Amino acid sequence: MDLSGILKPEAVKVFAAASSKKRLFQEFGDIAHGVHGLDAAATVEALLERESLGPTGVGHGVALPHARLPKLDRVVGAFIMLEKPIDFGAVDRQPVDIAFALFAPENAGAEHLKALALVSRTLRESALCSKLRANPDPSTLYALLTGSESVQAA
Repeated sequence: MDLSGILKPEAVKVFAAASSKKRLFQEFGDIAHGVHGLDAAATVEALLERESLGPTGVGHGVALPHARLPKLDRVVGAFIMLEKPIDFGAVDRQPVDIAFALFAPENAGAEHLKALALVSRTLRESALCSKLRANPDPSTLYALLTGSESVQAA
């Protein structure tokens, strides 16, 4: 499993600002609908439901919201870089500007966990996050995210 198998270039976006976590999830819903054909409202609802169990802000300005959705046959993702960080209830109380959402089939056990671990490991790299923050262009962000796999595999 690698990020290029989960993330399509058109699922990488940069937004000037999202006023709240819910607004960010609405952006993810729009991407999920436009890129993966998922129901936008159901995607937002699933993200909010998962978030109610505990915040998915993992620290250092990074959030990994995720949800299980019907009508999916594999794990897919979307990436949003925010130019203006938002409060996310992260474990370190730092605002979030990097968010990678994962959408998994309802019955995806290990596959969902492996994808979550992959994204978490990738975005735990402070050097990569610095590069992402310095290059707010979607195609560059995609290249940085998927190009980091060779580093992760070593």
